[in-house]
Amino acid sequence: MNNTTVNTTAVHETADLLTGGTSGADWLARYGSSLMGVFGTPQRVLVRGSGCFVWDADGGQYLDLLGGIAVNALGHAHPFVTSVVSSQLATLGHISNFFTSPTQVALAEKLLALAEAPTGSRVFFTNSGAEALEAAVKLARRNSTPGRQRILALDGAFHGRTMGALALTSKKAYREPFEPLPGGVEHIPFDDIEALRSAMDSSVAALVIEPIQGEAGVRPLSPEYLRAARELTREHGALLILDEVQSGVARTGRWFAHQWVDGVVPDAMTLAKGLGGGFPIGALVTFGEDASSLIGAGQHGSTFGGNPVATAAGLATLHVLETTGALQHASDVGALLASRLAATDGVTAVRGQGLLIGFDVDGEYAPEAVQAALAAGFIINATGPSTLRLAPPLILTAEQAATFLDALPAILTTARTAHSDTREATP
Repeated sequence: MNNTTVNTTAVHETADLLTGGTSGADWLARYGSSLMGVFGTPQRVLVRGSGCFVWDADGGQYLDLLGGIAVNALGHAHPFVTSVVSSQLATLGHISNFFTSPTQVALAEKLLALAEAPTGSRVFFTNSGAEALEAAVKLARRNSTPGRQRILALDGAFHGRTMGALALTSKKAYREPFEPLPGGVEHIPFDDIEALRSAMDSSVAALVIEPIQGEAGVRPLSPEYLRAARELTREHGALLILDEVQSGVARTGRWFAHQWVDGVVPDAMTLAKGLGGGFPIGALVTFGEDASSLIGAGQHGSTFGGNPVATAAGLATLHVLETTGALQHASDVGALLASRLAATDGVTAVRGQGLLIGFDVDGEYAPEAVQAALAAGFIINATGPSTLRLAPPLILTAEQAATFLDALPAILTTARTAHSDTREATP
């Protein structure tokens, strides 16, 4: 897996002319006075990327082990994706949903083929994962009757922050400020087959689950649970909707994470993140005629969804992944990371599949570990006080992974000390 560096000097000069190049501190001051504070203060101001590396406004270099939260499947500035997107934008950029384009049709066909979807399956394109989940909620509502209106989701679920997706998200801190949310959603225990069996009956319109809960700390559902979910939803006439926004598009070593479990074919699947290789795009894939016919003409739409540039980006990304052995590569490098993480002092558990990995540490110093890693030149993410997440570009090499693994013991030691100092200084 290689990603050659491209000469983007002219592009950088153009961007500097439009923005006015300055230092990281100056950018952060401007950020604080011009953008809404929903993300807090950014950790760095990034200005350039190539392959698995990014650079900040002050010249600092970082190995990106988060990939824009599983988005940059091919790293940064991949030459083929860049050329396809540039060519498409120079040819035809936006056409609205009154028309279609060859790239939209071809990407839909490609997704259906990779998903091994049966005859009658269809694709609806969106601009993000949250929008794909909104479409999935509407699909569930179309499977409703007066006696079938419940939607089941899982404890720990994260499906997005728009109102329908937020109703499926379980974290109270995300939900409570915006209540009342769309009703009819119930959260049941994670990976608990008996709880699912007790909750499931003919009043359930849909079960919406992530094969791997990314935001909850990379928690995979067991194969047994996924099989039970398929059997019970089919038995009671409910839709099985899989949220593969984070786990899809080759990240786990399969095109979609549910493909690791034989016999589990959903009624619908949501995608986004890695699908566009960094360009915003999402999709709802419906499996078979029954699910695909639930939403008819005029019942849903998107002005930007499925535009020629986004779908060209999706086609280019899938082409590179398919022709460079990305599935096996993700499995191999992911196995290396998981094995060495498990052998690292201070790491108490490792979870995940392929290049979607969560690991727990022996104290509540994960946020400090993120800062210590950044200071050492690595971008990682904390999903909780004791949990760190890796979702690097799928082109990450074993040698690049090893530089992080070699640095990790010192990173954890620094983080432990910083956490201890903070606690002692707190009255």
